[in-house]
Amino acid sequence: MARIAPSMHETQSRRQFVRSVIYGGLAFYGMPAYARASRPPLGHVVVVGAGFAGLAAAKYLREWSAGNIKVTVIEPNPQFISCPQSNLVLGGSRTMDELSFSYALSRKQHQLNWIQDTVTAIDAATRQVMLMRGTVAYDRLILAPGVDFDYSRIAGMPKPVDDIPHAWKAGRQTLQLRQQLESMPDGGVFVMTIPKAPYRCPPGPYERACQVAHYFKQHKPRSKVIILDANADITSKKGLFLQSFQGDYQGMIEYHNNSEILQLDTASYTIKTDFETVKASVLNVIPPQLAGKVAQSAGLANVDQHWCEVDFVTYASSLNLNVHIIGDSISAGLPKSAHMATSQAKICAAAIIDLQSGHPPNPLPVFANTCYSFVDDKQAMHVANVYRYDPAKKSMVSAEGGGVSAKASVQEGDYAQAWAQNIWADTLT
Repeated sequence: MARIAPSMHETQSRRQFVRSVIYGGLAFYGMPAYARASRPPLGHVVVVGAGFAGLAAAKYLREWSAGNIKVTVIEPNPQFISCPQSNLVLGGSRTMDELSFSYALSRKQHQLNWIQDTVTAIDAATRQVMLMRGTVAYDRLILAPGVDFDYSRIAGMPKPVDDIPHAWKAGRQTLQLRQQLESMPDGGVFVMTIPKAPYRCPPGPYERACQVAHYFKQHKPRSKVIILDANADITSKKGLFLQSFQGDYQGMIEYHNNSEILQLDTASYTIKTDFETVKASVLNVIPPQLAGKVAQSAGLANVDQHWCEVDFVTYASSLNLNVHIIGDSISAGLPKSAHMATSQAKICAAAIIDLQSGHPPNPLPVFANTCYSFVDDKQAMHVANVYRYDPAKKSMVSAEGGGVSAKASVQEGDYAQAWAQNIWADTLT
């Protein structure tokens, strides 16, 4: 089917929207009523998890309460590592050092109480968080634990295997997968499996395929990428990714839909699906996903025992109004992305400040989400959406605004780099 080219006005409007999201994203978030009123102390909020969602929530709780909410952050990892752009490490245009950041500036700038430890349990009745080395009491709790992986749904791989990295949490496994690609002989086969949605970063696997193919074109031109997707079709930016699969990477990337793992032999790197048996030189299994362990162990994963139901006005759990859940762990029917996580964090922070100060929270929150994907070292494309709360449906629904790239381009790659710098600065400073 032919695509109707957008008018000049439509193109300019989309560019203006993207620029507004990159450079002025906070325009979507109104200040809580408390920020414009008298300012007594407002209690103690504990934030579990210092990824994009948790760290943004901690920052804006302190800023918008003028320091009158005490915030304690509990995070086991010593530094922040960005999942956005981590696929570029596989393609060779980014390093892990460029995606790794200290928490020190955020801690100091916002006077956050910081505990580097692991949560072992949550006692909702007494409002306490149990750690490996102590206990912390709270007035309200924010959980931002990201995702966990469900290996029980992978036939033949019921637990992680050291030499089959998922690299779906940026860090050591990202470097491991890059090293495996470097060690693979020219003519080898990289096989990546994609779980059924929902999973973190819907376009991420397809971007990864492009990045691996980009590396192969430069260094191992006889090699191949095979995508075994358990979904019926490409889940995000389908037309844009097909342009790359069938264009620059034609003959190098093979996309197989409806290809759920029936049996995996971890010793031989062989996968059987309904249609075929595929053998890999390098195997990248992205497991099915569910809410982070902290939310699971607290009994808050009440949607199919995988995801957490929340009130989208406050992000309070449907099971406990004093526990708020943000980021990838929630059931929202929306993309699980970094931008989405920070958007939810700001809505949640504003709502908590209003609730603690006796004001009603904004009943009709609005936020945006923008997602960029690189198809090589310089060219990227985006999809952007605005979401508004629908009280009748009790959910966030797509609203007017946003758009999608016509094609990947160097200009979009520049926008993508600006977006990354902006979200890192917004979260970490």
